[in-house]
Amino acid sequence: MPADLAVIGLGPLGLPLAQAAVAAGIPTLGYRTGEEPGALSAAELRRMLSGGFRPATNPAELGRVRTAVICAPTPRAADGGFDLGQVETAARALAGQLRPHTTVILESAVHPGTTDAFLRPLLEEGSGLLAGRDFHLAYSPSRVDPGNRAITPANTPKVIGGLTPACTESAAAFYGRLTDKVVRARGLREAETVHLLETNYRHVNIALVNEMAVLCHDLGVDLWDVVRCAETKPFGFQAFRPGPGVGGHGLPQDLAGPGGRGLRMVELAQQVNSRMPRYVVQRAATLLNEHGKSARGARVLLLGVTYKPDLADLQGTPAEEIAVRLTGLGASVSYHDPYVPAWSVQDRPVPRADALYEAVADADLTILLQHHRTYDLQGLSVKAQLLLDTRGAAPLGAAHRL
Repeated sequence: MPADLAVIGLGPLGLPLAQAAVAAGIPTLGYRTGEEPGALSAAELRRMLSGGFRPATNPAELGRVRTAVICAPTPRAADGGFDLGQVETAARALAGQLRPHTTVILESAVHPGTTDAFLRPLLEEGSGLLAGRDFHLAYSPSRVDPGNRAITPANTPKVIGGLTPACTESAAAFYGRLTDKVVRARGLREAETVHLLETNYRHVNIALVNEMAVLCHDLGVDLWDVVRCAETKPFGFQAFRPGPGVGGHGLPQDLAGPGGRGLRMVELAQQVNSRMPRYVVQRAATLLNEHGKSARGARVLLLGVTYKPDLADLQGTPAEEIAVRLTGLGASVSYHDPYVPAWSVQDRPVPRADALYEAVADADLTILLQHHRTYDLQGLSVKAQLLLDTRGAAPLGAAHRL
């Protein structure tokens, strides 16, 4: 069966797109661009294969599709920007096979201007075709919320911005097969900047509530009750909750650097959020001290080390820095996470607690970093000698809250 769509990059952006396309009845080709964290269970892979999905390793197969979507990862580079290495790999693989009338869409996280200034020349030089005349070129910010079963491609509006109006319409026609609503941006840069705004909105608001957590602790105020009350306001407020730090694949973008006008609010948000792992460790050491114990030699159990609940993804997890800092204080650190069978920090394996309740009872301090659904916090709080809850998930009075 010939493929209608090629998803290039099968990581956290591309894999959900490929699954949605197959579910919509679109024959889909999956092409990897490098080492990517996307993974499928055997049952999920069988469903996709039976629905028209086909993994590809030969770039020649990319020339037989009508639409190609680049979803290559763009991790943080040394200069603080995006590493476009896998986007370039994807572009070069596609360019050598690109045929007239193909629609090429970029979904990877990039700075505004990247599709036109970086991707377009690679495609044109490698194919001998001109974007906007011989093939369509567009950008669509990925809107994936891993682990959230209520958010699906069908009920998530898709923003499209093309190099030309015809490019926008061609991309919109494709996404119209996947989603109930397509939103047309004025052009490439507007669509790219949508991603900038959406990502930074999350980081800035998390930073605000993280600062509020520190302030409220100093004032003796229950922040979790404050948020509970504040979120009843029907306008002008969206509830965010504090935590031990910010992880995940959505990196904040302040655009600082050569030619970039820095966003001061985003830069400050990064500073606030990056301090949270250190603050958690300070609170942990203080709690131990208040109960007559030193951090040195203390047995500390970390519960939930993934960046998000009910998801086996360690990308950017603050648990790593927390483990490093606790170890630096001389604590003996172990962990439990139903989604992480083995965990290493700085190339050193962290002991995993297999018997959860016994480990909680044995630990001098248990720190809840991620509230997985499988955790019975009522039962765990009864067993724990000391429980530091960074997620406000334990019953009131059963734990020390962040």
